[in-house]
Amino acid sequence: MSGSRTLLNVYLVIFFAYMFLPLILMMAAGFNEFSPPSVTVWRGFTWRWFGVLADDARMWQGLVNSLLIAAGVIVISLPVGLAGALVLTRVESRYNSLLYAIMVSPILTPGIILGISTLVFWREGGVVGGLFTAAVAQTTYISSYAMLLFIARLERQDLALAEAAFDLGATHAQVFRRITLPFLMPTIATAAVIAFLQSFENYNTTIFSIGGSHTLVTEIGSRMRFGLSPAVNVLGTIFVVLTIVFAAGFALLRRREEPRRG
Repeated sequence: MSGSRTLLNVYLVIFFAYMFLPLILMMAAGFNEFSPPSVTVWRGFTWRWFGVLADDARMWQGLVNSLLIAAGVIVISLPVGLAGALVLTRVESRYNSLLYAIMVSPILTPGIILGISTLVFWREGGVVGGLFTAAVAQTTYISSYAMLLFIARLERQDLALAEAAFDLGATHAQVFRRITLPFLMPTIATAAVIAFLQSFENYNTTIFSIGGSHTLVTEIGSRMRFGLSPAVNVLGTIFVVLTIVFAAGFALLRRREEPRRG
């Protein structure tokens, strides 16, 4: 028994070291005077790279573009994913399996193909590559993730309430607005978060569909060819801190809600 516990502790140590040691090293390099980013060559502690990041207008513009594209992806992908989920769960047809395969296929398609095909398609209509085409290209596969989440939720819905509402004279729009939509609200929030994260960190699809514009991820990727500044490590440190703050805040809210539910 003690041997199994020792092995478990060793595994946990290796697991957490594998997960968090790269982040710790990345954050430490952001406070090193030496450039390019390094922790093996230490020139002294400094806050200089925070100022460099603050003055990097192109990096901040990339962040704004990333947020705009992510907002557009959420607005488009959630209704599209919900529509597909409703068709597959509420409409009985022998073609449901085929429709499901078609709707899920964008997830299996390489991002490069999605980006290039989106750019070529919209260019034929006179639309040049930019934030719009990047949002559309990302939506082609992110909406499939949203659809899968909605399907899982809808399959657990008790249809007796909807049938009772129909018997009382409710229309389909009323049933959807007052019964189905409130039931889907937790999944809508989850799908929005996943869509945001998938869009924000996307590189392959975005780089081929955004044209002359750029996002935060594509800008960092383009700078990799010339060597990164520790200012990028500072940006990563800020994201890590914000993630911890939001996670801690969410956990505190959940703990406060538990006594009320009880």
